[in-house]
Amino acid sequence: MEGSIPIDIRKVAVIGCGFVGSATAFALMQSRLFSEMVLLDANRAKAEGEAMDIAHGIPFAGQMKIYAGDYDDICDAGIIVITAGANQKPDETRLDLVHKNVEIFKSIIPEIAKRDYKGILLIVSNPVDILTYAAVKLSGLPENRVIGSGTVLDTARLKYLLGEHLSVDSRSVHAFIIGEHGDSEIAVWSSANVSGIPIDDFCEMRGHYDHVQAMRQIAENVKNSAYEIIARKQATYYGIAMSVKRICEVIVRDEKSILPISTMIHDEYGIDDIALSMPAIVGGEGVETHVPISLNKQETESLIDSAETLKKVAKELEL
Repeated sequence: MEGSIPIDIRKVAVIGCGFVGSATAFALMQSRLFSEMVLLDANRAKAEGEAMDIAHGIPFAGQMKIYAGDYDDICDAGIIVITAGANQKPDETRLDLVHKNVEIFKSIIPEIAKRDYKGILLIVSNPVDILTYAAVKLSGLPENRVIGSGTVLDTARLKYLLGEHLSVDSRSVHAFIIGEHGDSEIAVWSSANVSGIPIDDFCEMRGHYDHVQAMRQIAENVKNSAYEIIARKQATYYGIAMSVKRICEVIVRDEKSILPISTMIHDEYGIDDIALSMPAIVGGEGVETHVPISLNKQETESLIDSAETLKKVAKELEL
């Protein structure tokens, strides 16, 4: 990656040291992907405390430099992970957070952009699709280098629940949640399979025959799982931290893996100029290309509805 300040792909920055940011930093420290990590928070002492606490685990994980810093310290980071923002409260949807968190982004993203940043922005704050869209508009960075964590976690939840339902390793389950990371998300059942076996056939092989009811229940459980966790412990952070670690792994290793991340969509499935989650090939330069997943008529209509929901919100922001 060329530019005035060379990018160090072994350096990562995390902006926001709340539940999600600190859990993410902890997961990234254990991953051994990076040799340097900078933590930023509006409360500098919080960032310093998290850096100190996580650094004390380095003797168990491998050498790494971890410290609290500011924007000048992160302009050469290969990946900047943004988790800053207000938390989702019980009974609050992700979209309810939008105005609070867009205002926060208006103070963060320009600071990164004015330093001619050449790395990859990974947006994790909610509502992630709208904030990915906001980050693209506010930063002026090429769209392939602005990625939202999207439905990577929702898809993991789907695979986990299907694995439990079918008593099979969740890594053998191939299925996606697409669209909004939120209430209008879509479980793509039409192309779901277990090691190439269509999901309905595999269900019957395992003694499950009421497909429609089971699919509806599992999709609902995936959609509501964040609400269920928030109601019990006020926040979700371990699952998303592992999702961020996986996305960073794919970028640092240039794996060209297919992940349902949130990126800008242009003229696909009748959708244009909004960020939402679709499977894409991700590598060292960010998003390489979207993967044309096959959807049935109902799934396509639901995806367009999901995009419209997000576009209405995006229009109000005047970015």
